[in-house]
Amino acid sequence: MTTTTVAPTADAPATPRPRRAGRGRRRPTLTLYTGLVLAWLLLPIAVMILFGFNDTHSKVNFTWQGFTLNWYEHLFAIPNLTSALVNSLTIALVVAVVATLLGTPIGMALGRYRFRGRGSVDLLMFAAIAAPEIALGAALLSLFIVTGVPRGYWTIVIAHVAFCIPYVAITVRARMVGHDPTLEEAARDLGAGPWTAFRLVTLPMLLPGVASGALLCFALSVDDYVITSFNAGRTVTFPLWVYSASRTGVPPQVNVMGTLIFVGGLIIAGSNVLFSRRRAS
Repeated sequence: MTTTTVAPTADAPATPRPRRAGRGRRRPTLTLYTGLVLAWLLLPIAVMILFGFNDTHSKVNFTWQGFTLNWYEHLFAIPNLTSALVNSLTIALVVAVVATLLGTPIGMALGRYRFRGRGSVDLLMFAAIAAPEIALGAALLSLFIVTGVPRGYWTIVIAHVAFCIPYVAITVRARMVGHDPTLEEAARDLGAGPWTAFRLVTLPMLLPGVASGALLCFALSVDDYVITSFNAGRTVTFPLWVYSASRTGVPPQVNVMGTLIFVGGLIIAGSNVLFSRRRAS
C-alpha cells in the first residue's frame, strides 16, 4: 500500500506552518530587556544634563534646589576649568588627525595585502586595545623618563596617539575587507593612475571607516584619565580637573560642559551616519 502526496495548486494553497507558541512571547520580553539596558546606560547622562540646570548655592551639586540657566550664562566663569577644557579639546583634535593619518595606511595594508608578519601586526593592534590602560600609561611614563622627555602637553598627545592608532587601523581594516578591488582595477583600465584611482575610487569607499576612526579617537582622547594622569606633568585636562575638584565639590559648569560635549558628539555622529547613507544611496 503506497501513499501519495498531493502538491499544492492554485485551487488548494499550501497550509501555512503553525507559528511557534514562544515566538510571540519572546519579542515583548526582548524589547523590555533592551529598553531597561538602554535606560540604565542613559541614566548617568540624564543626571548630568539635569544637574546642569540645578540652582545650587554651594559647592555640592548633588541635591536638586531649583531650575536655572545661570550656569549656561556663566559657563566660563572658572578660568582653570576653561583652560582644562581647551587643553582636552585641542589635544583630542590633534590626536584624531595624527592617529588617523598614521592608522589609515596600516588598516589598508592589513585589509588588502598578505605579507610576512601580517598576523603579528594584526595581533599587536588587538593587544594594544586589550591591554589595561594603567599598563600602557606606566610604560609610556617609563619611556619618557628614560629618554629625558619632560612631561606636559605634547607627551599627552604622544601617549594618546599611541593608544588611538589601533582603533583607526582596525576600523579601516574592517572597511577595507568589504572593498571590491575590481572597482579600482576598472579605473586603472580606463586610464587613471595609481593616485587618481585611489583618490577617486578607494578613498571615497573608505571614508566612512576613516571618519569613524577619527571620531572614535577624538572621543577616547577627550575623556581619557588613566594614561593622561601618568604623562600629563603640570598640564591639566578636563578629566584631571574634574577628578581633583571632586574632593571638594564639582561645580555645575562641569555638568554643562559635559552636556555640550555629549550633544556635540551626537551631532557629529548623526552627521556621519547621514553622510554615509547618502553616499550609499
